[in-house]
Amino acid sequence: MFSWKDGQPFSERYGDVYFSTDSGLEETRHVFLRGNDLAPRFAALQRGENFCIGETGFGTGLNFLCAWQLFEQTAPADASLDFFSSEKFPLGDDELRAALALWPELAAQADELLARWQRRVPGWNRWSFAHGRVRLTLAIADVAEALPQLPAGCVDAWFLDGFSPAKNPEMWSDDVLAGLARAAWPGATLATYTSAGWVRRGLQQAGFAVQRVPGFGRKREMVRGQFNPAAPVGAASAANITSKIPGSALVLGGGLAGCAAAYALAQRGVQVTLLERAPQLADAASGNPRGILHARFAAGMNALHRLVLAAYGHALGLLDEVMPVDGRNRAECGLLQLATPEAEAKRIARLAAQEWPPQVLQAVDAQQAAQLAGLALAHGGLWFPAGGWVVPPQLCARLAEHPNIRLRLGCEVTALEQTGGGWRASGVDWNCEAEQAVVCCSYQAKNLAQFADFPLQPVRGQISELAATPQSAALQAVVCAEGYCAPAVGGRHVAGATTVFDDAGTDVRPAEHQQNLAQLAAHMPALSQALGPVLAGRAGVRCSVPGAMPLVGAVAPGLYCSLAHGTRGLLTAGLAGEVIAAALCGTLPPLPQDILEALSPQRLRRKARDKE
Repeated sequence: MFSWKDGQPFSERYGDVYFSTDSGLEETRHVFLRGNDLAPRFAALQRGENFCIGETGFGTGLNFLCAWQLFEQTAPADASLDFFSSEKFPLGDDELRAALALWPELAAQADELLARWQRRVPGWNRWSFAHGRVRLTLAIADVAEALPQLPAGCVDAWFLDGFSPAKNPEMWSDDVLAGLARAAWPGATLATYTSAGWVRRGLQQAGFAVQRVPGFGRKREMVRGQFNPAAPVGAASAANITSKIPGSALVLGGGLAGCAAAYALAQRGVQVTLLERAPQLADAASGNPRGILHARFAAGMNALHRLVLAAYGHALGLLDEVMPVDGRNRAECGLLQLATPEAEAKRIARLAAQEWPPQVLQAVDAQQAAQLAGLALAHGGLWFPAGGWVVPPQLCARLAEHPNIRLRLGCEVTALEQTGGGWRASGVDWNCEAEQAVVCCSYQAKNLAQFADFPLQPVRGQISELAATPQSAALQAVVCAEGYCAPAVGGRHVAGATTVFDDAGTDVRPAEHQQNLAQLAAHMPALSQALGPVLAGRAGVRCSVPGAMPLVGAVAPGLYCSLAHGTRGLLTAGLAGEVIAAALCGTLPPLPQDILEALSPQRLRRKARDKE
């Protein structure tokens, strides 16, 4: 539905151009940047302040890139920008690359966007740029569905950039305009290239004072407005977030959840003290020699499955940022989910019947699966081309390298107390304080008074390291069914993993090696026969809660947690860190409100009250 007309990107679906034929770049600057007075508003931001732009219709991303460029040119170095946009029909990789090639002066920003673009998933996407100063939250969804999921009063300036109202009236419906008003901070501004009378009247009815002003190029008029009718139309408003970023935070736990939360906070300028009881990071469940990027969800796409999908896209982008593919610490070899046993076959069939972007997943038959894996397979399934494996301890180390993170190893926290100025963590012969605290220490959080009533359950899991043979070395993708096996590295495959609830033991058990081998034999017989003997194993203890949805968010004033990621920690820890950082700093969250509510630890208290 994307084509070119007179050298410009053109939407055949809506019969309209993506931007002005005179100059899309100058049109964006005139209509949206100057129309919202962004240069002086960016320059007026103070330390720790955040500015949030909302947009209807991401299109080619030109508006985002121009706003990002202006922000870096004018805003103080310790301010940040959130940019939210919705797009129902995103461009393909090659289409976006060709469109952005029209603007060489934006090449640096465009290259970074294109690198993230290949990680997009249906639903909400969160990507960071400019060392964390600029964050893009892209909802690949209908705008009428996306707007109600924004926090009320979060947007400082709106870019209304759908296609022509005459050709795409759904983008300008009363429900959409009401959604803009709901998400607008008092005093928020808006700008749009259109001056259609019914659009102006709709905006006024929604609560915006609007005026017509000179448009760009051959467009005689455009509209700008403000969500505070008592104020002069077009007057610049302050950012909706004053200096809420705290100076310091404690993070308890040096596994994936803790390191990801510490990194997300450090990116925002918070001075983080990362406390880990062991003498090294990733000592517990995050310490496996390799972990796989396994995004498993069902066709119904409930809140948990939508979280997993969003977390998968975010994890890929975060890995690109901190640990690019190198074949030693990370491999993007692809991952196969095989349609076996019967329950998995039914789940996969339902997913395969839906439309999926090819960069996310593809349905494959047994022959195609065998070609992708490099070994004979009896079943087809789902192919995740960006899947693969990661070395979790190395990922933790990369995240903790941020200069705003102070690492304290060998510090077991025995008490966490609220003080007049924040929170104090203490152990035997030591203590430290900060303004905020984030607990990420797995099921051991129950040892702290604030979490004693949380239903945190230890779940033991054991992996097996198997000798590679000339035959098994042909495996070139991660293959999953009830168990999984990763390609050989250094002459060893990693396979796993067992699941034993309410067991916190970390001893390596021969019986669990046999379980891992039996799962491979049942669903991947050719691979099982090719593998050499067990060389080693490792057991770790994950944390889970009933329902399997992680616990991420506020527990008490100034106290947050990122817990119970279960087997999905490699995927969900990074996005959970963004949720924590956004809540702690008062910035735009990376997920829709319904998923945030499902993640909230407060749900435990609501359930407890409901039972009374």
